[in-house]
Amino acid sequence: MNKKFTGIMPALATPLCEDNKTIREESVKKAIDMQLAQGATGFYVMGGTGEGIATARAEREIMCELAVKYNAGRGAIINHIASTDFNEAMELARHAEKAGCDAIAAIPPVFLGYRPEELYEYYKKLASCVNIPLIVYYHPGAQPNMSAELIAKIFEVDNVTGVKWSSHNFLEMMKLKDLTKGEMNIINGPDELLCLGLMAGADGGIGTTYNIMTPEFVNIYNQFKSGDIDGARTTQFKVNRIIELLIKSDLLPATKHAMGLMGVEMGDARFPFKHLSRQEIAAFEAELKRLGWTPDGRVL
Repeated sequence: MNKKFTGIMPALATPLCEDNKTIREESVKKAIDMQLAQGATGFYVMGGTGEGIATARAEREIMCELAVKYNAGRGAIINHIASTDFNEAMELARHAEKAGCDAIAAIPPVFLGYRPEELYEYYKKLASCVNIPLIVYYHPGAQPNMSAELIAKIFEVDNVTGVKWSSHNFLEMMKLKDLTKGEMNIINGPDELLCLGLMAGADGGIGTTYNIMTPEFVNIYNQFKSGDIDGARTTQFKVNRIIELLIKSDLLPATKHAMGLMGVEMGDARFPFKHLSRQEIAAFEAELKRLGWTPDGRVL
C-alpha cells in the first residue's frame, strides 16, 4: 500500500446530546459538510479530540458509521480504534474497515513500560486485522518509547503506511522521513506548529482546532505548498493566538463551544471535562472577538 493522506484533516469532535452520551447525528453532518466546504480533505474520527478511548464501543461504532455516511466519499476517513482492551481494538478495526473507512489509526498501549519489541508486535497484530492502511499515532504523552527508528521498523509491516506525529520533536520527524526514504506518510499533529511540521516533511495535518479554523489551516497548507513561506508563517501566527486562548479556556470544552457559535451544536465534552460557566463563556467569547475570530472559521 502506498496511499498517502495529505492536506488538512480536522480531528472531528464528537457532538453529544444532553445526556452526555448519545451522539447528536445532525451535528455530525453539519460539521462534515461545513469543513469539507471550507477545504478539508478528510477527517480523523474518535481520536483524542473525539474522546474515543473515553467512549463506549457502541457509540464509537456509531460515530464511525455516521462519519462515513455523511462524508459520502468526499474526503478520507481515518478512524482511531485503540482501546485499553486490545481485543476490543481489533474488533473496532474490523468494524472500521467494514463501515468503509479509508484507514485506521491507533496510539500505542499507554501507561505501562512496554519495550520497543512489544510495541512493534502490537502494531503488527493490529495491522493484520484489516486490509486498509494503519496509521501509527505517536504522542510522547501516551508512550515515550517510540523513537524514529522504531516507527521506521513498524513501517515495514504490511498495511502500516503512516504516522500521526503529535510531538514537538521535529528532528526525530526529519530522521523518520530520512529513514523511510520519504515513503512514510507523515501527518503533523501539533496545530500550533503545522508550518514547522510541513517544513520538516509532513504531508498534511490533523488537528483539534481545525474544527473552528479550517479555512486558516487550509491557507497555511496552500501557502506552504506554493512556496509562500512568509504567508504560511503569518497565518500560523494568527491561528496560534486563538489556540492559546482555547488552551487557556480548557481546549476541548472551548472548541465545542466555538463550534456552537458556528451553528454546529456540540453539547458538552464528556464528563469529567468541565462545563463552562456563564462567566467563562462570556469572557471566552469576548476574547475570541478581540482576537479577530469569526464564526465562518477565519481570523481577521
